[in-house]
Amino acid sequence: MEDLRRSGILLHPTSLPGAYGIGSFDQDAYHWVDFLAETRQSLWQVLPLGPTGYGDSPYQSFSSFAGNPYLISLEELVQLGLLDQQALDASPVFPRDRVDFGALYTWKLPLLRRVASEFPARASAKLRGEFDAFCAGNADWLEDFALFMALKDAHNGAAWNQWEMPLRSRQPDAMAAARTTHAAAIFNHKLNQWLFYRQWLALKAYANGQDVQIVGDIPIFVAMDSSDAWTNPSEFFLDDEFQPTVVAGVPPDYFSATGQLWGNPLYRWDVMQQNRYRWWIRRIRAALRLYDMVRIDHFRGFVGYWEVPASEETAVKGQWVKGPGSQLFEVIRAELGDDLPIIAEDLGEITAEVIELRDRFNLPGMKILQFAFSTDASDKFLPHNFTRNFIVYSGTHDNDTSWGWYRTTATEHERDFFRRYFRTDGHDAAWTLIEGAFRSVANTAIAPLQDLLNLGGEARMNLPGRASGNWSWRFAPEQITGHLAERLREATLTFGRDPQIFVDKDREAGGQSGQDQKGAGAV
Repeated sequence: MEDLRRSGILLHPTSLPGAYGIGSFDQDAYHWVDFLAETRQSLWQVLPLGPTGYGDSPYQSFSSFAGNPYLISLEELVQLGLLDQQALDASPVFPRDRVDFGALYTWKLPLLRRVASEFPARASAKLRGEFDAFCAGNADWLEDFALFMALKDAHNGAAWNQWEMPLRSRQPDAMAAARTTHAAAIFNHKLNQWLFYRQWLALKAYANGQDVQIVGDIPIFVAMDSSDAWTNPSEFFLDDEFQPTVVAGVPPDYFSATGQLWGNPLYRWDVMQQNRYRWWIRRIRAALRLYDMVRIDHFRGFVGYWEVPASEETAVKGQWVKGPGSQLFEVIRAELGDDLPIIAEDLGEITAEVIELRDRFNLPGMKILQFAFSTDASDKFLPHNFTRNFIVYSGTHDNDTSWGWYRTTATEHERDFFRRYFRTDGHDAAWTLIEGAFRSVANTAIAPLQDLLNLGGEARMNLPGRASGNWSWRFAPEQITGHLAERLREATLTFGRDPQIFVDKDREAGGQSGQDQKGAGAV
């Protein structure tokens, strides 16, 4: 990855403003990119963009290749003539500060089904041609995904390993019959994917044109109830009934006496090795179409992962099992090139082998400033202990907001160490952490928008282990003020995180930049 000082903001698109219950790829998203450019931000980091299921978690998606239809801009469908404005005028009154996923399920998804049913009659020849080309170009995943979703609809949302055996095992006759029986639903899911890709890639192109790159996110494991597992059962530890025999988790630690039982099916790395990790190569290629670089969640699982028998109710009775290690990344590098645009999420209990794998492929790791104050000056998360090839965050989507952390989550020792370390009284704790990140030697600094807005724990995106109430926070347009923009821009310029500065100096010195940053952040 490029060795430039830069900064960015973590914000999932669902948290964008908008009139119809959830952030989407509409004009508010383009205004957001304008804000990033105006404040000299180089990066916009998002969470996984796949379709979500129970719990609405972007880390439990129905597919590693598909997009979330909730993010589709309905206004653009009106502009394209695929939907009448009256349908939007009749929308429910949605809350402005959070996503009501239940209300969206009963209003937006039926509206998208109406768009699909009317598409053949309402779409122009140009749009129909675009859709056909998309279906042909993405058939390797789209055909199976659309059928998978249509069958879930027909089974009232039941997981695929609860379907009747001919469909569970993908018997050719049953599959052929299902494609005929559920043709309308299959068409609907294909159309949703075309609309998602069409709108997101246009937004990404706009961001790239403003010299803003997109940082995406790949969960290391897939959901059991996913098209990925249904279409590739031989590459997971499943029994003859297609039930998982072992599942993913993490062992007991200081934070949890029973560990965390995630329940994701585990890969049969030996099978994947035999086909040169074909599925993983396809997955990363697909991600790099949607993003400019990707963060791989739970990177340490490539070295060793916690395997728990599927019959267990906690993660206590598990064992460490060796992962594919460097062999997988050698294949990825051979397929994608030497300079891998991958960020290693290397948090938690990290071994020397994990660090060696990360550094062997020159992958930047992560530093979280909220983690820095529980011990002493030797803590690896303190800025004076950083080296350059890291991404430093004030906090992440899994943490409390920085103001919430200081006010309620941090221990008194942490608060005291924080105040002494930064020579502050703590009154502006969130921005103290943001500026600490921006000031650090780490190449990249990223802050969640909640920290920039100095919000408390009520704006937290996710509380791991909480069954409901996650992933719903949204901001309002009026929260992005001129004062906020000026403060962020000043911090970015003061701490040398506008790459244009270095490009311009390089050119003045008669050097070659290595990339054209023309017009970055112009206002």
